[in-house]
Amino acid sequence: MYVYGKNVALEYLNNNRKIKKIFLQNNFNEFDIINKINKMNIKTQTLDKKDMDKKVNGLHQGIILEVDDYKYSNLEDIINDEESLIVILDHIEDPHNFGAIIRTCEAAGVNGIIIPMDRSVEVNATVIKTSVGTTEKVKIVRVVNLNNTIKKLKDNGYWIFGTDMKGTDYTQLDYKGKTCIICGNEGLGMSKLVRDNCDFIASIPMKGEVNSLNASVATAIILFEVIKQRR
Repeated sequence: MYVYGKNVALEYLNNNRKIKKIFLQNNFNEFDIINKINKMNIKTQTLDKKDMDKKVNGLHQGIILEVDDYKYSNLEDIINDEESLIVILDHIEDPHNFGAIIRTCEAAGVNGIIIPMDRSVEVNATVIKTSVGTTEKVKIVRVVNLNNTIKKLKDNGYWIFGTDMKGTDYTQLDYKGKTCIICGNEGLGMSKLVRDNCDFIASIPMKGEVNSLNASVATAIILFEVIKQRR
């Protein structure tokens, strides 16, 4: 797969990720990146902007990396300690939302993110670019059935917190211990079955005329409430 952008390139280079090949635009002049490429002896090819634009559908900033497809983790990899924190994305479809959530999860120290295999955005170049390369630092799991996964998390001692406009003020809930936060689809929110399987529904009070928040913003607000309480 192709990933692109200066920050993504630095993330891969600084963490010695396997890079098959790098394409550079003929006027690329980020010498810190060029020096790292040369030191690591990575195969490169120089192209004009027109040919670079044909390779990816996004703002590549003059650098494109050819890397292995993203490798998802297993559920067992993220179920662990007494204060484990997991995020489930219930059919998030916007890659920019997904990328922003991954970046927030990395900052918040989330143990892992769970997404369904159907009707959900995958980890692609846009997601990696939006996450500023933090997909390499957060474990992401794809599962066939979210409700079966929620049941397994409950069997392992997790409390499940859904997010919705109609629920308990998110600051009034207790997030200590094993916690799973669920963020619903951008337009439809959580599916009925997922909602029914939640132990609690967390709601963010709204005072303005806008009656809902972007999925990534809402997830960030609740995750940092979790961090605040655990301090």
